[in-house]
Amino acid sequence: MMQGWIAGLMLFMQMNEMADQTTKDESSQIQANVQREAYRLDYVDVPLINNERLDRLVTEMEKKAYRKPVNATISDAGGIVKEIPGAQLNRRAFVEQFYRQFYSEGPLKFDVPVQPIYPKVDSELLASIRVHPIGYYVTYFNSNNKHRFTNIKLATQAINNYVVLPNETFSFNRVVGVRTRGRGYMPAKVIVRGEFSEGIGGGICQTSSTLFNAADRAGLTIVERYSHSRSVPYVPSGRDATVNWGGPDFSFKNNYNQPILIRAQALPGRVYVSIYSSELINHKPRHVPGASKAIPEEITAGAEAGNSDS
Repeated sequence: MMQGWIAGLMLFMQMNEMADQTTKDESSQIQANVQREAYRLDYVDVPLINNERLDRLVTEMEKKAYRKPVNATISDAGGIVKEIPGAQLNRRAFVEQFYRQFYSEGPLKFDVPVQPIYPKVDSELLASIRVHPIGYYVTYFNSNNKHRFTNIKLATQAINNYVVLPNETFSFNRVVGVRTRGRGYMPAKVIVRGEFSEGIGGGICQTSSTLFNAADRAGLTIVERYSHSRSVPYVPSGRDATVNWGGPDFSFKNNYNQPILIRAQALPGRVYVSIYSSELINHKPRHVPGASKAIPEEITAGAEAGNSDS
């Protein structure tokens, strides 16, 4: 009895050790090559499929087959870079093919069925909404502060070329993501005329504030915005948008019937954000005061700096 139990356990372990293999041909088609014995249940005369192991195989194939789609973008030279469709496992077709192959003769080897994932933004859409400016804003900073400049550039690159569809809400924190050293963000512990610029990612609030004013000028619906506890020098009083990962966010909703395109760029000493859309848009701009061109004075904050993205 004990010997039989041990033999069964050893057989089960061997089945789990049988490695399922996948290969790719020259066209990047994934092929599954699995061991039939590892998925067989021999409790009755007719072999049955171990569905628990099959589910694990399907999950693994989903990971291997997935390819994230890439949106069309506008290059630094101003041309449109074509979109790249993604791919995902056709789960139903895979299971059907597995069953068919399992109960046939020969090796259990077949092409993994996938289906395309189309990008949110293709070249045609991008071409139609890059022509008509509906809002813009420019703010200024001291480019001698290299770390702050780095953080501003990274945040600006994250929102550049982002398309917000009708009735969609843009979240600054969600789009820019977490600000860490691993993603290139630098500590920028400075006080800018009374503004505490906080730790890793210091300076990002200048990007969010520039975007807020451009979006407000474009007549977009501001959903969430918070001001700093102190005045900041790069925008007029009350025109800032503080953000912090896991804390305050800036978000707006595209209330128009056309998609809008965010174009953003950080150059030494200044941040530009422009918002474009189709010529068919019937937007209602708002008056927003411009930012001062005076470069803010900065002093090292040392241990007094806090922990936000000002």
